[in-house]
Amino acid sequence: MAVTVKFFASFREAAGKEQEKLEGVTDVSSLLDELVKKFGERMVVQLYEPGTRKLRGIVHILVNGRSINLLEGLKTPLKDGDVVAIFPPVAGGRIKVCQNKNYTVCGGF
Repeated sequence: MAVTVKFFASFREAAGKEQEKLEGVTDVSSLLDELVKKFGERMVVQLYEPGTRKLRGIVHILVNGRSINLLEGLKTPLKDGDVVAIFPPVAGGRIKVCQNKNYTVCGGF
């Protein structure tokens, strides 16, 4: 069973490639475990909150174009031929509500 993982932005930098085929992964959690084994600390830093196995809030994972948040989360099952995309937020910055109730985009995180 092969699953294709597509990396974007900082995940592509951590992996050093655009995509990877993985065999023997059964769900998203096992896929992430394999990525950490394969790419080490560079991938850990991108995926997890420091010192934990909690996925960073800014990590977006899609299985066949659907967010795992709308599926079964890290327990989303994977099957042969699935495509998993991993990427950080597409737009930078964050929305900040100022005292005068105006919204502004702030750079950085």
